[in-house]
Amino acid sequence: MPEQNFLFPGAKGHLGTDESGKGDYFGPLVVAGLFLPAGQASVLAELGVRDSKKFADSRVQELAQLLKQGYHHSLVVIGPEKYNELYTKMRNLNRLLAWAHARVIENVLEKVDCRRVVTDQFGDKLYVLNALMKKGRQIELIQRPKAEQDMAVAAASILARAEFLRRLSYLSQEVGVDLPKGASPKVQEVGYQLVKKKGQEILKRVAKVHFKTTQKILALLGD
Repeated sequence: MPEQNFLFPGAKGHLGTDESGKGDYFGPLVVAGLFLPAGQASVLAELGVRDSKKFADSRVQELAQLLKQGYHHSLVVIGPEKYNELYTKMRNLNRLLAWAHARVIENVLEKVDCRRVVTDQFGDKLYVLNALMKKGRQIELIQRPKAEQDMAVAAASILARAEFLRRLSYLSQEVGVDLPKGASPKVQEVGYQLVKKKGQEILKRVAKVHFKTTQKILALLGD
């Protein structure tokens, strides 16, 4: 009986998950998870681990390398083309996020018998639990605002951001244009120039096309 495994205590510690790229027009959506053994929070604190938004890109990459070497982790990368396909099917960003967080959680559970998971508050946690229970996972899932204050979540945010930056760099090289982060007027201008050179279909390859930025770019083309 599968329930039998849960009669025994799991690994001491907890898993934190977080995402990067959710608010970036260009590039993928990346979700990361990291299992933090009990008593290790002070080690991460000494490394200077905190929410990835607090760091320069170069420091994010450095810390991510250290974390990958020392802790069980998982990354799920949804490139723009796959993202657009999934968003068209789900029509709901929170469901898409829940699906990706669930995949990360399951990947880490393959490596370590973890019972407790902390994620940022991004929607109804039943989305995540339902995605997990299909495979019989039994975990305590805690969603909280500003979850990056939790060390495991902060570490996951660093892994997710580092991978997002790496993939955005590769994508920039592929299309021959430096794709900026975020969803600013600069992003809109780069998208406009890109479409002028390569046609509207290029946006599906490099961007999250449901963003309002897409309509702004297409409006500029019509002027």
